[in-house]
Amino acid sequence: MSACQSIYHKLLNLPLSVLVKTISIPSDPVAQLGFDLNRPIVYVLPFRSHSDLLTLRSSCLQLGLPDPLEPLELGGKSLPRYVFISQGKRMFNNSDPVPFESIEVFSELLELHKRDSELDIQLVPASVVWDRNPGNESRPATPALTAMNGVQKCFTILTLGRDSMVRFSNAVSLRYMADKHGTDTTIANKLARVAKIHFSRQKMAASGPGLPNRQALFKRLLASKAIDKVVQEEAESRDVPVEKVRKEAIDMMEEIAADFSPSLIRYGDRVLTWLWNKLYQGINVSNSERVRKLAQDGHEIVYVPCHRSHMDYLLLSYILYKEGLVPPHIAAGVNLNFFPAGPIFRRGGAFFLRRTFKGNRLYSTVFREYLAELFAKGYSVEYFSEGGRSRTGRLLPAKTGMLAMTIQAMLRGLKRPVTLVPVYIGYEHVMEVSTYAKELQGERKEKENFGQVLGIVRKLRNYGKGYVNFGEPIQVNHFLNEKAPTWHQDIDPIEPQRPNWLNPVVNELADRMMTKINDAAAANALTLCATALLASRQRALSREALEDQLNIYLELLRAVPYSSTSTVPEDSAQELVEHAISLNKFVVEKDSLGDVISLDRQQAILMTYYRNNIIHLFAIPSLVAQMLVFKSSVSRDALKSTVKQLYPLLKAELYMSFDDAALESYLDAVVVELNRQGLLTVDGDMLHRNPAKLTQLQLLGRTIAETLQRYAITLTLFCHESDVSRTDLEQQSQMMAQRLSRLHGINAPEFFDKGVFSTLVTTLRETGYLNDDEHARTEQIEALLECIFGLISPEVQLTIQAILNQSAE
Repeated sequence: MSACQSIYHKLLNLPLSVLVKTISIPSDPVAQLGFDLNRPIVYVLPFRSHSDLLTLRSSCLQLGLPDPLEPLELGGKSLPRYVFISQGKRMFNNSDPVPFESIEVFSELLELHKRDSELDIQLVPASVVWDRNPGNESRPATPALTAMNGVQKCFTILTLGRDSMVRFSNAVSLRYMADKHGTDTTIANKLARVAKIHFSRQKMAASGPGLPNRQALFKRLLASKAIDKVVQEEAESRDVPVEKVRKEAIDMMEEIAADFSPSLIRYGDRVLTWLWNKLYQGINVSNSERVRKLAQDGHEIVYVPCHRSHMDYLLLSYILYKEGLVPPHIAAGVNLNFFPAGPIFRRGGAFFLRRTFKGNRLYSTVFREYLAELFAKGYSVEYFSEGGRSRTGRLLPAKTGMLAMTIQAMLRGLKRPVTLVPVYIGYEHVMEVSTYAKELQGERKEKENFGQVLGIVRKLRNYGKGYVNFGEPIQVNHFLNEKAPTWHQDIDPIEPQRPNWLNPVVNELADRMMTKINDAAAANALTLCATALLASRQRALSREALEDQLNIYLELLRAVPYSSTSTVPEDSAQELVEHAISLNKFVVEKDSLGDVISLDRQQAILMTYYRNNIIHLFAIPSLVAQMLVFKSSVSRDALKSTVKQLYPLLKAELYMSFDDAALESYLDAVVVELNRQGLLTVDGDMLHRNPAKLTQLQLLGRTIAETLQRYAITLTLFCHESDVSRTDLEQQSQMMAQRLSRLHGINAPEFFDKGVFSTLVTTLRETGYLNDDEHARTEQIEALLECIFGLISPEVQLTIQAILNQSAE
């Protein structure tokens, strides 16, 4: 670097250090993108811009990456550690060629690879994004998203410098390029062209397509053949003027449509940063890189998160914005469209839908056409497939209406691939959890209003940590090719198609989607402590016993991962217990022997919510432990037979993902790990419990005990009356569960939730325990009940029988 250039950089860096504040995407590129710091790195930037270069340098130094301004010494030559792919704009010249010196650098680097077979330079694409406003359909994107001349860049840094981001991408191996394509000048030019395409796609992923003019959008929708047809038919059937029906359609569009505002998103980022810092001790994000790749590859992304809290809307949009992606358009219940929240949500990307479309053909057509328009224009979309917030902490069965409309939009001839991205959202404190417990105990749900918002603001305090895990994406096009190979033949750009295959395919896709959400579960300090304490009969453990139990959980989850997308805390058991105690949810009492950590009755009820977030992670290990608690020894074959018999029930209720082969492999790995931890011993084909660790084995086994007790209630009723109606069965099961919970101190509101009994009955029918009329096949039901009775205490068995006899009198 020349002395003049060095002085220029120092002078330019003075205002930049004051005016510019960036975030790096991803936050740890070495770990997340796999950069090898032992190999040379050369940075590739999209435009010739020294302000971009110095901003990149600042981020690189913070992240421990090589300094872009330090020359690269290779083969006796001193080469720059950066190249510009494009000349960029100048005040009086808008041409944008690839700089000649960049081609020269690429050519020299390739020549060095030709001479040295051990050399492998990493080309790291890196861009500085100053603003992510996409503009609108009638006006091109703002210059901040394209090459800028000096005046434009100066204005942008002054106004938007503190909202910028530095985006790193996966490194490209020059060794691979040299071996695969050669080392001549043609390859150097090709590298530059490919890099240009890469940055163009990256820009689209960060900003999204141009936003529509709201009134122009309504005119376009009203002119669509589908809406026009329904308007004409409605006017004729109701004998009213066509203009009146059109006015109704426009009113519906006004009610539904989002009014996305990039400026609100930008200012909202600052407010939400303050809010999360006020509420939480950090937000942990996992697997976001795969979503960025989908966006850059041009996929139509549909985010399908679980729904724990009203905070979910804000948190996911905030995280996506911080990860360098466009916040999605969010399907929200019309109950949230109240002042002042409704207008704010709408400008943040929310579009509103009514709870039911039934009997309103005009509304359903308008909504479907609006959703199809979002997909066609390339806006990412988010909807909560459970239909509402979970009151128990478990995933609810998916409502399939939005999913069906997504596929119907594809049947309109959508060109781009559609991909569902399951998202697991978890908290160490859910603001509404006490309200959920009251609702499950019979209180009426309170309607959302501004007073509730003020109530939440008044309660702002530290709520521990939040977790956002992106699950394994589901490419809908591939899924349809597999399940309905002829789906392309049903494409119709006007009429919403409901081919015979639609309902079963949508139902199967919904189940897979919910399973992928649970696959991405995040265990944390509170969920693990809640799981251990609720398994203790007195809801109390000494600090040492709690830490020992958490060690068992942690080692199990680390050694035998539930899935590739689930996450486990890196902290020690001692650190997790200390953190959980700091959240002020436990009673800590000291005596001469140390601390005793317990839950009072109300907190025990609330803690079931957090345990239920991760209960599926321990379902199989808990079943193994429960078998050894009630039988001191068991053969491997007997263990596998019992687990396989009960697994379909657990899989349906807890959205577990193992198929038969994966289940057996996972079960074997669990046995190996429990043996390593000393909870059981292996003697040939026999497994024996370790008496010295019976307490820990009992705590692990009781995690699944309440679920098995519910199964026992329903199966006992079927044995007593094989042709009992579904409605009576669910009511009697719920009544018996309520009585059992009082007699045995079960503090879990979902224990007598009607929905879990309904799911069980459906699963029993699908697995052949009931016939098509939902009457019990007595022999199979009795065998299943006998299996379950072998895993629950005799006291509970006797109570179930006594309650049944009493209700029959």
